[in-house]
Amino acid sequence: MAVMEITEFPERVLKEVGAAVEEFDEGLEKLVADMFETMYAEEGVGLAAPQVGLSLRLFVMDCAGIKLVAANPEIVSVEGEQEGEEGCLSVGKIHAPLKRAERARLRAQDVKGEWFEREAEGLAARCFLHETDHCDGTLFIDHLSPLRRDMVKRRFQKMKRWR
Repeated sequence: MAVMEITEFPERVLKEVGAAVEEFDEGLEKLVADMFETMYAEEGVGLAAPQVGLSLRLFVMDCAGIKLVAANPEIVSVEGEQEGEEGCLSVGKIHAPLKRAERARLRAQDVKGEWFEREAEGLAARCFLHETDHCDGTLFIDHLSPLRRDMVKRRFQKMKRWR
């Protein structure tokens, strides 16, 4: 296993709709293991393939008691509303308040290619939505108001200069 480099905003791969995962083989298993190792090393709760420079519809998560691999994810239903702080490894872990659904139902394939559905609420639902957004070329900052988005971008650029 290896820790991968995190792709940071404004890299183009973060804005691309990922290609479908079609090969469920040892290569995918290694990629998933590396993605989990990277996520843990960065102290994240979810990590999508675009965040490691790969334009694929794939994410891993270990959040609020739910640990899973989601290939070709899609959100099949949402309910309710929650507001909370959200951040992203690709945006320097800078947080901003964001409204998301309180509950979400995810449909995806596991590392072997088997389809499953999983429902989550609270933080885990937020993770489903956030990571599926990455697979669709959307960052959490895209959901913010223009003013809030500019504030986050400025803080991120300032932080990058100080590294």
